[in-house]
Amino acid sequence: MDIGTLGAVNSTSTQQQQTATVNQEDLFNILLTQLNYQDPLEPIDNAEFISQLAQFTSLEQARQTNENIQSLIKIEAANQAIGILSRTVEVATETSRELGDVISVNFNSGSPVLTIETSDGRFLTNIPLSQVQAVGS
Repeated sequence: MDIGTLGAVNSTSTQQQQTATVNQEDLFNILLTQLNYQDPLEPIDNAEFISQLAQFTSLEQARQTNENIQSLIKIEAANQAIGILSRTVEVATETSRELGDVISVNFNSGSPVLTIETSDGRFLTNIPLSQVQAVGS
């Protein structure tokens, strides 16, 4: 069973995406600024104002959905790592492919990493799920 990068979670890119986007507080500040500087003789149309509030609500729901999906991805990665505990795996290292048994699962910043014992008795540590190429029995 090829599990490839199913369990890989790149927390750095997630953090970069979060800092590069406009959050709900920024949008509320824009709306308040717009209300403060509107022309009193031509105020914002009620329909337009309601539309903007609906967009804020939609944005918050999308943000919460994204957080929930990220949590599910981490849970699935943990389940995959636990599922291959004591099984033989093929791992792609920097220089070659190694066969070995998964002897432990640890978590590094919330992401699972494996410790693998090769057939010649060496230990490969901190192997992310993305390096696992195949799983045997």
